[in-house]
Amino acid sequence: MLPISEIAEKLAINQNYLDYYGKHIAKLKLSLLADKEKNKDGKIILVTAMTPTKQGEGKTVVSIGLAQAIAKLGKHSIVTLREPSLGPLFGIKGGATGGGKSQVLPNEKINLHFTGDFHAITSAHNLISASLDSHIYHGNNLNIDINNCFWPRALDMNDRVLRHIIVGLGGSANGIPRESGFVITAASEIMAILALANSQADLRNRLNEIVLALDLNGKAVTVAQLGITGALMVLLNDAILPNLVQTSENTPAIIHAGPFANIAHGTSSILAQKMALKLADYVVNECGFAADLGAEKYLNIVMRQSDLKPSAAVLVVTAKAVLAQDNQNNQNTNTYETEGFSNLTKHIENLRKFNLSVVVAVNRFPDDKESELNKLIEFCQEIKIPVSIVNVFNQGGEGALDLASKVIDAASKTDLSKINSLYPSELSLFEKIQIIAKEIYGASNVELTTIASKKLKKFAELGFSNLPICIAKTQYSLSDNAKLFGAPKGWILNITDAQLSAGAGFVVAIAGNMMLMPGLPKLSQATKMDVTDEGQIIF
Repeated sequence: MLPISEIAEKLAINQNYLDYYGKHIAKLKLSLLADKEKNKDGKIILVTAMTPTKQGEGKTVVSIGLAQAIAKLGKHSIVTLREPSLGPLFGIKGGATGGGKSQVLPNEKINLHFTGDFHAITSAHNLISASLDSHIYHGNNLNIDINNCFWPRALDMNDRVLRHIIVGLGGSANGIPRESGFVITAASEIMAILALANSQADLRNRLNEIVLALDLNGKAVTVAQLGITGALMVLLNDAILPNLVQTSENTPAIIHAGPFANIAHGTSSILAQKMALKLADYVVNECGFAADLGAEKYLNIVMRQSDLKPSAAVLVVTAKAVLAQDNQNNQNTNTYETEGFSNLTKHIENLRKFNLSVVVAVNRFPDDKESELNKLIEFCQEIKIPVSIVNVFNQGGEGALDLASKVIDAASKTDLSKINSLYPSELSLFEKIQIIAKEIYGASNVELTTIASKKLKKFAELGFSNLPICIAKTQYSLSDNAKLFGAPKGWILNITDAQLSAGAGFVVAIAGNMMLMPGLPKLSQATKMDVTDEGQIIF
């Protein structure tokens, strides 16, 4: 690793804009944007994937490798990534910093506590929770309906037993008993707000607008009414600053915010991307999970709120992900060619609905069969989609030079004025859900539970029908059923619940049995971690 000051020098960032967190990490002050305002914007490359397996298909490692490859071609590049959550780190997937010769460094610090952003977000979230219950306990001057409190608690850990809880037990000194629950910090509205805020002032306005509950007259109760926005700003004062680090080839990387794509909007912060666009020719920005989640939400939510438009999309594909789309999870050749390829085709079609140029990146794994890789290449060539096999884990940027050339070519031909969201704001909340369900997921229709229907109606009555929709859905299928493979048709999307994220600027529609607080698997990554006597962390 180079000292982070040298990475900043590569980007022509004055030392005055850096807050150092040790030798290899620095936060970027927001005044940097004003200083670079006249710089020409670079191009955003969106990295997404086909429907993944539980271990993931390597979007992060490909994003890092692609940024390194673009740098090797003589262009200025930055990779923008989300901050890792401790939930997946100790769960199934492990860390989120890439691997091999395509990592962001220092990976142990980034994967763990980093610069404390997650702690600040968790603390801000729980300050609201504590203040809400304290207000109810001390007389409830706002006439809050305790049966209509929306705001949960937050914890950055997979802990299934906290999904539904009762607070206030143990007598009157401990508050008013009511139902509540925890969400993982990545699903907190504070996380979404931090990722979508355009400035300190915008952050303050969004925090004020968070709807916590309804009063006894059915009106919204907001954070502004609790009078704690200033305290929240204090907690988030450093967390709003993007984090500058480097890749294993000393390519600059900006890592900031960490909303999940299956339960939130799933990409790095708007501030991180805007800074990167002023500092580089190409910004490689990863979106979580498959194109039906992170990419769809980027194009329908993030782009709508920021006017950040990608010039091309990279669709990460693996032979094992194609095989996993077989209902029996075997290696039947016919299934590989039908179920797996139908899933790949659907994701390509979805991205093209936004008028995006798409390049397929086949991420090579050591145990891949050449015959399977060849079939993937042949299939992409048949449907006339640019395709490249990448091996960035073992080769770093060298392993993605062909991909980088094809991405640069695709981006050069893009007319950004034609990149548009899928639906207008004027449609009803239900109509927006229908469009996403039918156009992106391939559903034939949408059904709402009574609870979901009542909530969507109430959100509209409160004046929020113009907001975009963020569907919380399984990442393992295009449908709301994790065991439905390929590109299923003729199925019905079941919306079981809904939540209002007024500060973030979207409405969450929860599909199927999707949980906002994951649980640990039977054998978690936590069992594989340790520290040596010399203090070296082992993942």
